[in-house]
Amino acid sequence: MNSIQSNVMLDAKGLACPMPIVRTKKAMKDMDAGQVLEVQATDRGSKADMKAWAESAGHQYLGTVEEGEVLKHYLRKSSDEAKETHSFPHVADNAQLEQKLQSGEPVVVLDVREPAEFAFTHIPNAISIPLGELESRLGELNQQDEIYVVCRTGTRSDLAAQKLASNGFDRIFNVVPGMSRWSGPVVDMN
Repeated sequence: MNSIQSNVMLDAKGLACPMPIVRTKKAMKDMDAGQVLEVQATDRGSKADMKAWAESAGHQYLGTVEEGEVLKHYLRKSSDEAKETHSFPHVADNAQLEQKLQSGEPVVVLDVREPAEFAFTHIPNAISIPLGELESRLGELNQQDEIYVVCRTGTRSDLAAQKLASNGFDRIFNVVPGMSRWSGPVVDMN
């Protein structure tokens, strides 16, 4: 498996509950919204603890990778993205995208979430181009394709859809609410 990218790594190996959570809270305070934290721990109970804490604190628990005795937990710091409004005029809901995919019609699913988010779960055959890389990677997409842009809540995908439209793509749909409520098929590492 490829290494999952994170912005910050926290070493909590050898620490027992509640210290991995205490250190995680402190590390999150110094991070920017949207950044990914990797917490390395050896406490077996930390898997359930990290997930529960992230959800209660409003952060996104991405998943855990086990490498021998070390548990690598990945969390994404919350942002106000769920509160933002969507302005791209062409919107599809999750059910519409799922129906398109089931119909076999040729469509492209463009996932603009961060690589760690994509690594843990994504729609089968989706193309991963994080929002921050989209401008420099436009050449990887075909302007003639029908493209459904997805992120976690529909905010980053809204920005990506606007960027694509301003660069000559005209068959673009922002998928709302995106992966946070996706119930269709996924490639899931968990």
